[in-house]
Amino acid sequence: MHPLAERIQKRDMRALARAITLIENDDDDKLKLMSDIFSIKKQAHYIGITGSPGAGKSSLINQLLTYIRSLDLTVAVIAVDPTSPFSGGSLLGDRTRMNQHFMDPGIFIRSMATRGSLGGLARSTKDAIRACDAYGFDVILVETVGVGQSELDIMKVVDTTGLVLTPNSGDVLQIFKAGIMEIADLFIINKADLPGVGKLKATLEEYRMIVKPKGWQPPIVRTISTENKGLEELWEKLVEHRSYLYESKQGEKQRQQQLKLEVYDLIREELWREVSNTVEADEEKQKALHEGADPYQLARSWVQNWMKKGNDDG
Repeated sequence: MHPLAERIQKRDMRALARAITLIENDDDDKLKLMSDIFSIKKQAHYIGITGSPGAGKSSLINQLLTYIRSLDLTVAVIAVDPTSPFSGGSLLGDRTRMNQHFMDPGIFIRSMATRGSLGGLARSTKDAIRACDAYGFDVILVETVGVGQSELDIMKVVDTTGLVLTPNSGDVLQIFKAGIMEIADLFIINKADLPGVGKLKATLEEYRMIVKPKGWQPPIVRTISTENKGLEELWEKLVEHRSYLYESKQGEKQRQQQLKLEVYDLIREELWREVSNTVEADEEKQKALHEGADPYQLARSWVQNWMKKGNDDG
């Protein structure tokens, strides 16, 4: 077993942090490490918190952490931030909003950059979640960037998705257009002390009537994170959804679909790595790039050449 995986299994938090760094940097040992980590997963509850910028996601998670810890449960937070165009690192650093939890050994907080991922979630996010699961955390919270349509990728990596909305923000129209409503397992009306809560709640109820989802009916919870209000009900609904998943065929179907997408992503990564390495090492191909050749023709011919070379070597 990979040394880092062994240390993670023994609840070594430094090893966990080191493993996530290797994952983010796409280290050569990553696949071996992740395969070993996968073998010791412990079925934590993966919860995604998504929504538009300014909805109060970080503040809500900050208070939710305190509540979950009061239940004697351990928590890992993966805060996915936009990528710095200069350093490639996370730009906002949501950990700064959760600094009161830094000294709590039952909480692990890690900011991760999107690394240019159009889905708002880097491929490494799923691996980081799995590493936290192997460590033994009871709950893993994933906070997304909050950039509109890109939020859809959250459904590929978590069990339960909470969509955070605020009254009179104009969020509803945008999320209807983006299709984000369809991935929500729970609607969270945050800043519920502001005017317009009733109208927003009525809009969400109308949406549920139009869509008429089978099985799980996404509940609507009101929270005021600055006053610690609504957190108990929010947690109860999150737990109810997890129970629903494990007791229904929907949960099994969702997990199979996520596994399928993950395998496809890994295959795509491996193929990209092999093809790009071949292209980078070929002077003629590099020359063609500088000469402004037809990109469509180049892509087609280079992939075909790579496949032919693989068959010849075999």
